[in-house]
Amino acid sequence: MTNNTNQSTEPLFQTFNSDNLVLENRTVMAPMTRGFSPGNIPDQNVADYYRRRAENGVGLIVTEGTGINHPASVSGASIPVFHGEKALEGWSNVVKQVHDAGGKIVPQLWHVGMTRSKGDLPNEEALPVGPSGLSLDGEPVTEPLTEQEIGELVEAYAQGAADAKRLGFDGIEIHGAHGYLIDQFFWANTNRRSDRYGGDLVGRTQFAVEVVKACRREVGPDFPIIFRFSQWKMNDFKAKLAETPDELERFLQPLVEAGVDIFHCSTRRFWEAEFEGSDLNLAGWTKKLTGKPVISVGSVGLDGEFTSFSGANTTSLDGLVEKLDQEEFDLVAIGRSLLMDPEWVRKVREGQENDLLPFDKEALQKLY
Repeated sequence: MTNNTNQSTEPLFQTFNSDNLVLENRTVMAPMTRGFSPGNIPDQNVADYYRRRAENGVGLIVTEGTGINHPASVSGASIPVFHGEKALEGWSNVVKQVHDAGGKIVPQLWHVGMTRSKGDLPNEEALPVGPSGLSLDGEPVTEPLTEQEIGELVEAYAQGAADAKRLGFDGIEIHGAHGYLIDQFFWANTNRRSDRYGGDLVGRTQFAVEVVKACRREVGPDFPIIFRFSQWKMNDFKAKLAETPDELERFLQPLVEAGVDIFHCSTRRFWEAEFEGSDLNLAGWTKKLTGKPVISVGSVGLDGEFTSFSGANTTSLDGLVEKLDQEEFDLVAIGRSLLMDPEWVRKVREGQENDLLPFDKEALQKLY
């Protein structure tokens, strides 16, 4: 696949080889909520959408967030779930389509936590849940989770991991970013617990640690577990879990020990330095501190950040390729560029940058 590679983007198209994951190149389709799964079940349109990216050379596809087996895991009747016979049949078809096209794919296991509103579909009676029952703004909404309920949530993630392996996926990604359930445990704003799931930054990793360990128990040592985290939250782009590299190391170490293989480090702009005094971005620091492979992400190939979701024009990949070539990070997740243009990776590989499509927010209304 790399024989036509454009010289200037060559680092993007080197094979990736870690302990338990081999990819043809360094490109990853970022997880992006689409909401085109009627009745929470991914249909043929969804399978075709992922297949098109595999046919055009994406190294690894991370699915949109898909709800674990808990009544409040998603918010909306067209967001896919990852439990129940019909939904898992749908995902089985997605895996088959991607593999038939030569691609690799992992599901992103997700629980939205307190970002769900009371009365949301699919289960209108299900209340939002979170470590302390607080909204992202710190307002009380529901009762804090009990330890028994937390244990049930851990097992729901583990069930999703087991099903992913059984269906033939190439790994899993656990969504621990952006202010959703796992991240609500990480963040002092939303976790005010005084038991073992609360406390300082390390204490607040306990829920995620138990989720990773339970998933690892189900899938064995050789099945890749990717963990996505972010400093920023949906309601606060300047939020930080870790203010310094030392704090970041303390935060990451329990997750490494629990069994994370690859960290997916979500930033809004990949080129921004994470801490003063260094050019490294969040992925760069995570790799330096843990020695684990990392995925970088954030406005790749576009001149506007994704959180605005307005249009954005294509832009040079030189800065990205330079960071990749210097091994600041190992893999590059592409979001909106791939949303609009399933052929994005192939075009970049073949030096057809002039044919890349700008992002138009109309892309959110259909599955290109």
